[in-house]
Amino acid sequence: MRMLTVLALSLAVLAPVAHGAPLAASHPILGIWTLKLPGGGCSETYRFRGDGTTLVISAAEVSESKFEIPAKPSAAGFYKLVDKNVKVNGKPDCSGKVMKTGATGINFIRFHPSGTLFVMCAAESLDACIGPFRRVAGKET
Repeated sequence: MRMLTVLALSLAVLAPVAHGAPLAASHPILGIWTLKLPGGGCSETYRFRGDGTTLVISAAEVSESKFEIPAKPSAAGFYKLVDKNVKVNGKPDCSGKVMKTGATGINFIRFHPSGTLFVMCAAESLDACIGPFRRVAGKET
């Protein structure tokens, strides 16, 4: 009985750590964002939630991930985004690739001053980026 109590208390204490700290409701990443790919044939929708999870729809692919992002940008103006896929439906995305569960990506996000656009870059530089991602107005996280 004592062992169960200790286990239950341990899980209660560690559960918030496992998912990362919740983001402030004012964090600029929160919400729904779309990326229209060149050629107009495909778009991706990213739903960043305050609990540190995302839902991404890209062509036939539907994936869920956990992400970490700092509260404030770096001195260069970028937010480091670490994203790990936790569930993928195994169908191809807009590029024709199939994402694997467990894959982790690190990207750098730079927001437009309006807060309605961002680019996702390979490094803290605008040299290798995709975007713009556009905020879907009127939609909640």
